[in-house]
Amino acid sequence: MEKNPENSAQLKRRNSSRIRDHLANERTYLAWMRTAISLMGFGVVIVRLRFFRPPIATTPGNGWKLGLIFSLVGLSTVLLSTYHYFAVRHDIDEDTYEPPDRWVLIFSLTITLLGAGIIYYVFTLPLNPINTLNFE
Repeated sequence: MEKNPENSAQLKRRNSSRIRDHLANERTYLAWMRTAISLMGFGVVIVRLRFFRPPIATTPGNGWKLGLIFSLVGLSTVLLSTYHYFAVRHDIDEDTYEPPDRWVLIFSLTITLLGAGIIYYVFTLPLNPINTLNFE
């Protein structure tokens, strides 16, 4: 086998670019994982906030539903980002990658709706100045 220095240099350039693309894909995947963990954690915090409601309230309220939705969106983010990671990995290997807009739009809309739910939930909680929390 004869080694052509020109082919070797071209192959090396292509491989370093491919490696950079794969590393960028992994960083993006890890960012999505951090986002998913944050969403699930925020869901747990919202559910735990219902214990700070006044004891006069006989119903558990709707905070647990909002917390559950946050946790489910976080779990869905794990699944969708894992699928997306492997799809992008395949497209990078095949040199056919085109960035999709639909995931950005869907996720942005979902987070916007969840944020609106949080704002609604926080501003519709009754304020009770008599009930104060005493941490021991």
